[in-house]
Amino acid sequence: MTETDAETALGYEQARDELVDVVRRLEAGGATLEESLALWERGEELARICRHWLEGARARLDAARSEDGEAGSGGEGSAKEAAGGG
Repeated sequence: MTETDAETALGYEQARDELVDVVRRLEAGGATLEESLALWERGEELARICRHWLEGARARLDAARSEDGEAGSGGEGSAKEAAGGG
């Protein structure tokens, strides 16, 4: 599975929930060194997947805001003027 496939295979919520479980297991202790290292590595991968989703969401929000700014330039003033508040 490629890096992109791994990111799309798990949604943000799934990756976040699994990451929370990994952290709990690491904090609980009792795992062998090898198990702890495997958990840590999985946690790093899950954190990267979450970051990827969050960066994508931020980019979409930024794009929507810039579209609103372009389409709405003067829109607020026009709405105020139409309401008699100009």
